[in-house]
Amino acid sequence: MPQITVEHSPYLDGVDWNGFARELHTVVVETAAAKLEACKSRFLRTEDEVVGAEAEGHAIVNVSLALLAGRSAETKAELTEAVLDLLRKYVEVQDGVRLHASAEVRDLDPSYRKFEE
Repeated sequence: MPQITVEHSPYLDGVDWNGFARELHTVVVETAAAKLEACKSRFLRTEDEVVGAEAEGHAIVNVSLALLAGRSAETKAELTEAVLDLLRKYVEVQDGVRLHASAEVRDLDPSYRKFEE
C-alpha cells in the first residue's frame, strides 16, 4: 500500500515517469500519511485509444491510487488534486494533441493482503 497505477498513451512516452513517481510518492506520504517504502507505482502503456469518434490526436493518462481505508474524503480529494498538479508539471504533449488527464484515489478492498520476501 499505496498501490499506484498510471495508464498512459504512446504520445506520452517521453514523460519522466520515474521522476513523476518519486515526487508523487513524497506527496502521498505528506498528504495521506503513508510510508515512503510502501509506495508502489507501475506504468502501463496503452496501445489503442478512441476519444469520441477519433482514434488519433488524443493523449490519455489516468492515475489510480489505492490506499488502505481510513482516509477522509477531504484527504482523498486533496491527494487527487495534487496528482493532477503533478501531471500538469510533468506531462507535455505535442502540438495538435489534446491531453485528457484524470486521477482517482480509492480505498483498497478489505480483502487486500500482501507479502514481501
